[in-house]
Amino acid sequence: MVDPTTEHVAYRAPAAGPAEVDLAIAAARAAFDDGPWPKMEPGERAEYLRAIAAGVRRRTDDLAALWSRETGAVHSEAVAALATPPEIYEFYADLAESFPFVEHFPDGDDAGIRLLRLLVREPVGVVGAIVPWNGTTPMIAMKAAPALLAGCTLVVKCSPEAPGAGQIMAEIAEDVGLPPGVWNAITADREESELLVRDSRVDKVTFTGSTTAGRRIGSICGQRIARCTLELGGKSAAVVLNDYDAAAVARVLANTWHWAGQVCAALTRVVVTRSRHDEIVNALHGEFTGVTIGDPFDVATQMGPLSIARQRDRVEGYIRTGIDEGAMLVTGGNRPAGLERGYFIEPTLFANVDNASTIAQQEIFGPVLAVIPADSEEQAVALANQSAYGLNASIFTNDTDRALEVARRLRSGSVGHNGFRTDWTIAFGGFKDSGIGRECGREGVYPFLEPKTVVLEGK
Repeated sequence: MVDPTTEHVAYRAPAAGPAEVDLAIAAARAAFDDGPWPKMEPGERAEYLRAIAAGVRRRTDDLAALWSRETGAVHSEAVAALATPPEIYEFYADLAESFPFVEHFPDGDDAGIRLLRLLVREPVGVVGAIVPWNGTTPMIAMKAAPALLAGCTLVVKCSPEAPGAGQIMAEIAEDVGLPPGVWNAITADREESELLVRDSRVDKVTFTGSTTAGRRIGSICGQRIARCTLELGGKSAAVVLNDYDAAAVARVLANTWHWAGQVCAALTRVVVTRSRHDEIVNALHGEFTGVTIGDPFDVATQMGPLSIARQRDRVEGYIRTGIDEGAMLVTGGNRPAGLERGYFIEPTLFANVDNASTIAQQEIFGPVLAVIPADSEEQAVALANQSAYGLNASIFTNDTDRALEVARRLRSGSVGHNGFRTDWTIAFGGFKDSGIGRECGREGVYPFLEPKTVVLEGK
């Protein structure tokens, strides 16, 4: 793994080849078919989830250091964000007692025979959980916690760019005494990952990553009728209505350069009426200049590097395309002066962006914000929906009723009000090219279960 700040090798991790992928799948299959895990009561499995949560808290320092070393995430932000994964495991542990694993329906009758009618939800089986490099520990939690509660066994596949958290989570799973084969961890590139997706012993694939990769995974799962959940890309819109303060909008949308923009749900399009376009751009300009860029472990640093060299190349390519297609580059767009090493790029702000342009339509995954003018508030809503993606959005207005009305019209899996707001305790996922299915909350358990109708003769 190459440290994106120094461009030096930080550590090495074993890469799984076909033999290792096969071993991991075989172990998970045996643990599901012959082991105790799926036969346990949900409450029993919940105790393991609580132990995993405690293990993550004990290893927070290690996980935060890896997050910064692997992706360039500002270390203080990584530490703060790692408060969430233990809460996810505990949330699902708490759900064990109330989730409807078995539902009783009113008795039926068949020629005088009393019928007991049940809907039982049983674990889907072996799960291939494929997680991205930009937030490995939280992404593992969002997939592993509900899958384990449901009674599934796991093969957790991490990317070569960020393998460390996957190894630590496997250590935690072993430390808490999960039965053998319930949790398996591999690090693999695309070719070996596809072996996991294609294998008939894997009942379900849950994937977070690019829409391009998601299409490939979805098509393979479709060929063999495997279950899949896909959490994919985004090009999330912030719709600014005319009554909201420009400076307040700008403070919120500075999150575009937090995590160097490497967040799928980041609000990267700002749609405003033409009468307020320049006012909003001027306010954003103040937030996008003077950002302290550098070593993510330096307490003064506000933004670290991009994760990998090819990602910086990709972002720079989009910036050039934006200029070539006529958008106004307000600030940024270059590699910061004085940082000769590391995959750094300045926070970048574009104005007068055509909503049909490349930088308004394609996911950049970097600290690049596009301000798009609309002729009216109604057109602003329409432009927000004119995207292949539908992962996240936000409405900026002082009128809560109007915010709800607009939120219901936006084709997006999450919609916030006056901020970047998602809620993992409810659900997360997207419309359109942003994915299939939902993770998190109660909704996140259903994809790991198969409903079965059982009708019994009663006494």
